Amino acid sequence: MESKQRNRILTVLFFGVLMGALDIAIVGPALPEISAQFQISDRLLSWMFSIYVLFNLIGTPLMAKLSDLKGRRSIYILDVALFAAGSLLVAFSSTFWVVLVGRAIQGFGAGGIFPVASAVIGDTFPVEKRGSALGLIGAVFGIAFIIGPILGGVILSLASWHWLFIINIPIAIVIIVMAYRLLPTTRPAQVGSFDWKGMLVLALLLASLAIGINQIDTANFLSSLVSVAVLPFLAAFVIFLFIFIRVEKSASNPIIPLILFSRRQMSLANALSFGAGFIESSLVFMPLLAVAALGIKAATASFMLMPLVIAMSIGSPTSGRLLDRFGSKVVLSFGTLIAAIGTLMLSFFASSLTMYIVSTILIGFGLSALLGAPLRYIMLNEARTSERSVAQGVTNVFISVGQLLGSALVGALAASAANLVVGYSNGYRFIGVIGLILFGLTFLLKSRSAEVETQHQNSAAEIPA
Repeated sequence: MESKQRNRILTVLFFGVLMGALDIAIVGPALPEISAQFQISDRLLSWMFSIYVLFNLIGTPLMAKLSDLKGRRSIYILDVALFAAGSLLVAFSSTFWVVLVGRAIQGFGAGGIFPVASAVIGDTFPVEKRGSALGLIGAVFGIAFIIGPILGGVILSLASWHWLFIINIPIAIVIIVMAYRLLPTTRPAQVGSFDWKGMLVLALLLASLAIGINQIDTANFLSSLVSVAVLPFLAAFVIFLFIFIRVEKSASNPIIPLILFSRRQMSLANALSFGAGFIESSLVFMPLLAVAALGIKAATASFMLMPLVIAMSIGSPTSGRLLDRFGSKVVLSFGTLIAAIGTLMLSFFASSLTMYIVSTILIGFGLSALLGAPLRYIMLNEARTSERSVAQGVTNVFISVGQLLGSALVGALAASAANLVVGYSNGYRFIGVIGLILFGLTFLLKSRSAEVETQHQNSAAEIPA
């Protein structure tokens, strides 16, 4: 494939991922208006995000598997269309329950956009250019968190909150047309039956975990774990996990092939993904720490994340280019180390504005190496063509589960302390220890030469005899 055609494909993927990422960042400024219109409590309003995350979690493995079975283009277009349909439903909803249904459809569609985009890069870009392409896609999230709140504020100053969702429709239409024209249509020659039983159990498993964690009262963490609002869901998660493993072992075409967890490089990438989600979850508490430790006004505290977001936007494409040169082991070792240093610095020096900014910049660069290209690069190298989307989906699921658990644990540590500064400092110290553990795990990854050898072996295996 010519370089010009690959760049056009990358443009389609970039804007599709940007659309999904923007919707998370752009909604925040509209929450007060939505709450006022529907007269709902803050607890119910939080489901605007919770239901999106839940259905995103369920949609990710389903759409990833369908992409491997039915072809990248059709599933990418389906994901974007579902996202647009959910946006339309939210925009013209007459009750808050309809808003939640629309957000669920949005999350379900968005769940497949990123893993399918990553798989398309694996299909169309040569090995020596994959890191740069993945890095550019990874930079989308930093860009979204920079322009999202600003764009949301501009739209709200000119029109009602409904236009935050209506604006998705023309963007989605353009992406669908471009995707139809440019994305590859290849699909496996032989397609087995879809693993609906495995998908059902997986959906129940993920839903039980997400709902259970969402119900945890961080102020009374330990007691809430055994409450009737949490314990049954966590118990259901454990039960469904054992059922899922048994179902997948007997499935002819499993929704998530268990062999993905038997390869050491992939298992390490999954562990690093889980830890990356833990570290990313700490971003939620940074504005609150700025208010408590620095006396920043609550209305402007979110701007304290700007150095971190800029660092992520710069670091993600940079780490992608470094991947092509030095391999994933070097990039991930550096990323986990500076993320750990940043969170530990924040835990000890949060009351200093200079150290606060330096710490957030380090965390931003560290996260750009973890959440951007390197982990997806590993999964592309290790997975067969028929597993590429599923492997990318598994990465997303581990990151999301890490985010859920991380936010609950940091919130619990903050709530259990004598004051908020001490509580959040304890939380960031805990996250810093997680970062150091991840740093240790990176030494078990393959060297650059071993990665290149794997790439050549996989490329040779995919050439028909």
